[in-house]
Amino acid sequence: MEATIEQDDLCRVIESRHHDPFEVLGPHLVHVDGEPKIAIRAFLPGVETLEVLIEEEGASKVIEMSRVHEQGFYEALVPGSTPMRYRLRARRVSDHGWTFEDPYRFPPVLGDLDLHLIAEGNHYRNYDRMGSQQLTLDGVQGVLFAVWAPNSERVSVVGDFNGWDGRRHPMRSRGVSGLWELFVPGLAEGDLYKYEIRTPEGHLRLKADPYGFGFEYRPGTSSVVRDIHSYTWNDAEWMERRRHWDWQRSPVSIYEVHLGSWMRVSEDDDGYFSYRELAPRLAEYVQDMGFTHIELLPIQEHPFDGSWGYQPIGYFAPTSRHGLPQDFMHFVDYFHQRGIGVILDWVPAHFPRDDHGLRLFDGSHLYEHSDPREGEHLDWGTLIFNYGRNEVRNFLLGSALFWTEKYHLDGIRVDAVASMLYRDYSRPDGEWIPNEHGGRENLEAISFIKRFNELCHERHPGLLTIAEESTAWGGVSRPTDAGGLGFSMKWNMGWMNDILDYFAKEPIHRKYHHNSLTFSLLYAFTENFVLPLSHDEVVHGKGSLLDKMPGDTWQKFANLRLLLGFQYAHPGKKLLFMGCEFGQGREWIHDQSLDWHLLDVEWHRGIQNFVRDLNHLYRDESALHGADFEWSGFDWCDFHDWESSIISFLRSGPEGEEILFAFNFTPNPCSNYRIGVPREGYYREVLNSDAEIYEGSGKGNLGGVRSEKVSTHGQPCSLSLSLPPLGMVALKRE
Repeated sequence: MEATIEQDDLCRVIESRHHDPFEVLGPHLVHVDGEPKIAIRAFLPGVETLEVLIEEEGASKVIEMSRVHEQGFYEALVPGSTPMRYRLRARRVSDHGWTFEDPYRFPPVLGDLDLHLIAEGNHYRNYDRMGSQQLTLDGVQGVLFAVWAPNSERVSVVGDFNGWDGRRHPMRSRGVSGLWELFVPGLAEGDLYKYEIRTPEGHLRLKADPYGFGFEYRPGTSSVVRDIHSYTWNDAEWMERRRHWDWQRSPVSIYEVHLGSWMRVSEDDDGYFSYRELAPRLAEYVQDMGFTHIELLPIQEHPFDGSWGYQPIGYFAPTSRHGLPQDFMHFVDYFHQRGIGVILDWVPAHFPRDDHGLRLFDGSHLYEHSDPREGEHLDWGTLIFNYGRNEVRNFLLGSALFWTEKYHLDGIRVDAVASMLYRDYSRPDGEWIPNEHGGRENLEAISFIKRFNELCHERHPGLLTIAEESTAWGGVSRPTDAGGLGFSMKWNMGWMNDILDYFAKEPIHRKYHHNSLTFSLLYAFTENFVLPLSHDEVVHGKGSLLDKMPGDTWQKFANLRLLLGFQYAHPGKKLLFMGCEFGQGREWIHDQSLDWHLLDVEWHRGIQNFVRDLNHLYRDESALHGADFEWSGFDWCDFHDWESSIISFLRSGPEGEEILFAFNFTPNPCSNYRIGVPREGYYREVLNSDAEIYEGSGKGNLGGVRSEKVSTHGQPCSLSLSLPPLGMVALKRE
């Protein structure tokens, strides 16, 4: 039989270079000798016979298809002019055959509005249309695949279901949108797949799905069809309460966690706990320790363990190292039911060069810039997103909203914001391109960041967006309509660097660096700050927090308690990396468990007890969190005693509550040290870092001190205090 299609179309299908196979394959109305007929065409390499099965009025009609090309192109002519429902039955010499639905008989699924919104960058639920969507069309269950690859000559879905043969399931081109789609009947949960992309130069690229909801466990690199819609959430009360949460005047104490090394089954092989196994262990620990939130180092799928998740491939997929998407939903749900928020580290600044990822996705610089002066991070060996492309912005905005809507996450901490803001970030002169005004600001990235924050806050009241931003850029945590970037909060990197530098010095030299303690209060209320002691400070040869402290063992632990006490007393929300809460002695190692055995040692239990009490004091006392971002909540008592390395200040709450903090940064105890206070009363000692329960020396104020009418520090009253060595005392006026 002579085929009813043009020879050129036939050749392009057989050679797997047809831009739109639906023009050839599937049912088509043709006229043969003046009579209308439906030509059903299929291309199945390796098949010996192919039949069309038509159901008509309860009876099956079988039509044998003619082989019109030796490579496996078949056609059958059915009388009539109306396309009908049918299936195909194929046989090879070696088997009995199989029956299946023809993907090329189904109409397109993506609507014109989808194409338009993605092209203009405003499809904020793109994750409901792109990637792999399990759905039912015309009563047939299957998976809709959709991908953006505008410069491809042909895109196919490949997997175990078609022998990874790109000739079997070429996708439908959606024209100038650059989108490709295909509904593949019969596929379901757990099927592996990739996209085989043919570039205009004829090169084949095998790519994971940028919108994939699941990925193969490393070292595999395939995407996996995953169900993200059928989980039943039990956190409605938490989610409703979050909508009305006044986070600015509430305690926010964040425990930063890398799930792969917080606790492990064993050190053999991978030894990972699953999301469901981790949930009760981690949640109960966090609850006991008094933290309000956990922050997860990126759990987006990533190929290399040593990147800690900061070089993700799966912008819509939790890592398979700990289980399935629904397992991670259970993880978040479990925390919410116990009153703990979950924050995700998110990385829109750059992506890795792995060949199955976004790099040269369709053979062109699609997600990244083509010019390395704009498109490469030299320090990290990664590529920079092209924020000037609508579809790239849409991809990233969709990713952010996806985690908040599908996984109910309570916050997004954006990594490496400084690298996004400046075109010359970590680049020498001559190796960066100025913006259109000749400046160094990355205008497209700034626009993206503002829109990201606007969308997050508009759609999810109470959601936190947090910037890791290390420069002097103004207004990072101010609303966009006031000229800011729109983040809820910003990491105070300046405070972190100053305070760690100060604590690393021997106490005898600290008096010459007194300004490192006080400088942060000059700018403490210019942004909504988080005070971080993060993972970045305990890796790459920097040593653990405990290891940074000078002195003998006693002094090291006393210094660490003093550091943590200063962090919790200082205005700003709190963040502490796992292991620091019990004084882990070594640097963090991403592929080993924390050293939980150290809690058998009294020194380390003392640190843990102190952090637990710090958290509960911070949460219980509105003076410590009710005005974190306002001068009204802070008053210096004295910061002039640099000779003794002693400072003191008051934190106050909305109802007039006051807590006095006094810090002695030397190993010399001070008796009868007088500090001025504005009001008379009895000041109860509510926390002492030198208490014996923390393995301190036990020096303190015998439960409290009554003020005297002795004018000091410009105040009408004062307290005569005993300040312990390398210690902090906190006293509340009653």
